[in-house]
Amino acid sequence: MLFGQVIDPVAISLGPLQIHWYGIIMGSAALIGLWIAILEGKRHGLDSELFLDMMIWVIPAAILGARLYYVFFEWDYYLQNPGDIVAVWKGGLAIHGGLIGALVAGAIFMKKREVPFLQMADIVAPSIILGQAIGRWGNFINQEAHGGEVSRQFLEGLHLPDWLIEGMNIQGMYYHPTFLYESVWNLTGFLLLLGMRKWNPRRGEIFFTYLIWYSLGRFFIEGLRTDSLTFDGPSWLASLLNGLWTPMQVLFEPGVMVDGNIRIAQLVSLCLVLAGAGLIVFRRLKGKADEPYLKKEDSVIG
Repeated sequence: MLFGQVIDPVAISLGPLQIHWYGIIMGSAALIGLWIAILEGKRHGLDSELFLDMMIWVIPAAILGARLYYVFFEWDYYLQNPGDIVAVWKGGLAIHGGLIGALVAGAIFMKKREVPFLQMADIVAPSIILGQAIGRWGNFINQEAHGGEVSRQFLEGLHLPDWLIEGMNIQGMYYHPTFLYESVWNLTGFLLLLGMRKWNPRRGEIFFTYLIWYSLGRFFIEGLRTDSLTFDGPSWLASLLNGLWTPMQVLFEPGVMVDGNIRIAQLVSLCLVLAGAGLIVFRRLKGKADEPYLKKEDSVIG
């Protein structure tokens, strides 16, 4: 592998066994997220084994949910290529599907262990968004999840290193590094969520803020992409989503949609923004958010 050249998606080959960079990056993201969650869990008096046990539930559920979500919306392709359904190393893991799978598995696990769901959701929210920031680099290796065509001069104007610029040269054309935009957005969100802990917000609000922050970035960045999962929906809904994305057109052209008129990730992101904001307001108005993020009796390290 040489910078300035296309990075080989296969990191290591041992005979018929191939280890892909995509898997290494995703695995690293999970381990780093676990480490941060364990450190934060200690502040709440939670044992590290709880998080290790939770990972056994959540990681497989997240991968399965991410893959099933993607396959469902690309069923025409996978119906003709069923062997590719399990080829996750080629990409095709939808983050929203992974989030659904992880939340369902996590909720079941928390109920079994009798740990408040929102407490755990607050603890792991920074780990989730940091994992997403790291995981996007797997898309860079696979040269996927990019936006529309741009000039090399445009990428140079972003002050990107040559190896990254050349990584966005796909078959002679340069493309928006939307993976990078989202990675930077998520990293900023990670710092935001860590900072929120100093304010000791109401329980659940770090997680709800994660939903809002991540989804806002995903909504606008998704509009630049050319590989979005789409469907044909009502014209009023397409007009609404396009109208909300309009401020981006001051600087960018929207990515082309091959088929359909609604980007699924944009629709889901909009729903999550509304849900996150609505839950914060509703819980405060109804007095359901009286419990702080970190009670004094929870803290074990001050």
